[in-house]
Amino acid sequence: MTSLRELPIHSLQFYLTAPYPCSYLPGREARSQVATPHSLIDTSVYSELVWRGFRRSGLFVYRPRCSGCRACVPVRVPVADFQPSRTQRRCAARNADIELALKPLAFDEAHYRLYRRYQMARHSGGGMDNDDREQYRSFLLQSRVDSVLAEFSLNGEVVMVGLVDRLLDGLSAVYTFFAPDLAKRSLGVYGVLSQIELARRLGLPYVYLGYWIAQSPKMAYKSGYRPIEVLQDGAWRRLEQGNE
Repeated sequence: MTSLRELPIHSLQFYLTAPYPCSYLPGREARSQVATPHSLIDTSVYSELVWRGFRRSGLFVYRPRCSGCRACVPVRVPVADFQPSRTQRRCAARNADIELALKPLAFDEAHYRLYRRYQMARHSGGGMDNDDREQYRSFLLQSRVDSVLAEFSLNGEVVMVGLVDRLLDGLSAVYTFFAPDLAKRSLGVYGVLSQIELARRLGLPYVYLGYWIAQSPKMAYKSGYRPIEVLQDGAWRRLEQGNE
């Protein structure tokens, strides 16, 4: 297999966006470094970019490049070493009746209705709660890399959907949405646990969880999957307990 360090990202171009309001830390401005052109970013190249801290939203591949702020820290779970906490084990047991199916990127009306319910309950007023079908397709169903939809069903009803990218060295959890009325099941936690188990079954060493932001309640939860590694100064290092 080609080493991640040997992939041709030198053929890409990178630009900085204009400042925009930060989605996670109130009162701050954010900027992103964007990789282009989209046509050159296949699974191999994207694997290298993720290793370097990039993420994607549809065809938009980016990483934070904010002036004077380094709060967004890329994190990944080393699958072979992962040890679920007692709470996580209970969550897995509580959701043992949920069925998982991997599906291609295709529009499904049940998925879209669930997405709208989730956005209205969890992110009302943020803009995404008004996404129409074309905006949904653009956000979740456009990909130039090896992507699947992880569909979770309970008694025949779809209760959670996760968009997952398969990389050369792991899985990347892109976006997950779930039934907001099933709060006691902790579906968000179960979704991450399921992707770690899926990576284990596929023989992939890492699950990339995106950005951990210690100061943001929306993003701080990611340090709860142990052990976890953070990308700092161009190298992946294990985050020690107490360093959050």
